[in-house]
Amino acid sequence: MSTTTISASDLRNSLADALDSVNADDILIVTRRGKKERAIIDLDKLEDLLAASDPEYLKTIARARSEAASGEVFTMDQVFGDL
Repeated sequence: MSTTTISASDLRNSLADALDSVNADDILIVTRRGKKERAIIDLDKLEDLLAASDPEYLKTIARARSEAASGEVFTMDQVFGDL
């Protein structure tokens, strides 16, 4: 993940280009008067970060890892059958 810094005035002058520059692996830091104030991130990345902080979601990940480690898995044919 990489970060790029842009001033609020530069962002205002080149909003479309700045938004286009943000992809799933980037964070755009917005500064005012030289101080970091805001961040613009990809929506999918935001949703991942929010999900990762959800205790219930974290429990399901732990359970899935435990099941996989103990061999409780399904084959592709069991999951997708005759699609």
